[in-house]
Amino acid sequence: MATSTKTFENDDFEQPSGHVQSMFQIVLGRFMEHRLALVGLFIIGFFCLVAIGADLIAQMTGLDPSAQDILSRYGPWSRENWLGIDEAGRDVFIRLVYGTRISLMVAFVSAGASMLIGIVVGTVAGYYGGFIDHALMRLTDSLLALPILPILIILAAIDISKLPLLSELLKGEDSSVIKMILIFIVFSWMVQARLVRSAVLAIREQEFILSAKISGESSFGIIVREMLPNVLSPVIVSVTLNVGQAILFEAALSFLGLGIQPPTPSWGNMLNNALEVIYNAPSQVIIPGFLIFLVVVSFNFLGDGLQDALDPKAIRR
Repeated sequence: MATSTKTFENDDFEQPSGHVQSMFQIVLGRFMEHRLALVGLFIIGFFCLVAIGADLIAQMTGLDPSAQDILSRYGPWSRENWLGIDEAGRDVFIRLVYGTRISLMVAFVSAGASMLIGIVVGTVAGYYGGFIDHALMRLTDSLLALPILPILIILAAIDISKLPLLSELLKGEDSSVIKMILIFIVFSWMVQARLVRSAVLAIREQEFILSAKISGESSFGIIVREMLPNVLSPVIVSVTLNVGQAILFEAALSFLGLGIQPPTPSWGNMLNNALEVIYNAPSQVIIPGFLIFLVVVSFNFLGDGLQDALDPKAIRR
């Protein structure tokens, strides 16, 4: 699966017409051919813009996600409240906007941190081998063998804020958000570690690695400069799938009342709060559920497109 960095950096790719393309141009061209991946990227980009500009949207519309008007509970769609009013008299539209920020933040932060952990564990295990490899992989296999959703439900139900190291961190309104991120990080790095280890094992005896060792380069330098560029492509694909999975798990836990806690809005707890009005105001259930579905499917499409574009065999052809 992995291919030498030297090959990709120094070799040009010449087309039959004589036009020379860089690896980046070939990868970009292959990705652009994947129409569903482009659609997924556009949708993800749109929701990222919504998340970043949530405060600006609130300022432009004059809506407050925490403002309550109990007398207007379950209000219908109107010019002032585009998607109606929820069970606590809050505007549904602006809470969906801020829910986008929370859901994407949890997913991106947990997926990014798990990627870093997976890269470190996988490269160390694959490069050094022996006892270190055996110990790290047995830990990885043990965590992979656990049923992830029941474990997440159990951990989400436990008050981990009483642990000495987390008591100060898990305070305030955002404590449930931080708790979700920590739980997802602990149980989402194993696949990346396995992928990185396999890639490192495939290239650690190749000539450019042996040459770096003979020239006196340190183990850290070999891992960072020579190995990491060759193992990033499968990890990037895996991370895109991890982001979608994190959004789905966060929504599931929040739907069960164990995830992001009100008044902080997330798509999952908005689903939970709207259950009692599913027949009278079905849009309050349908819209958050559709947004979850749309974003998760978009990340899956993006992952498929990146997998095709970053396939080393296809690039060399």
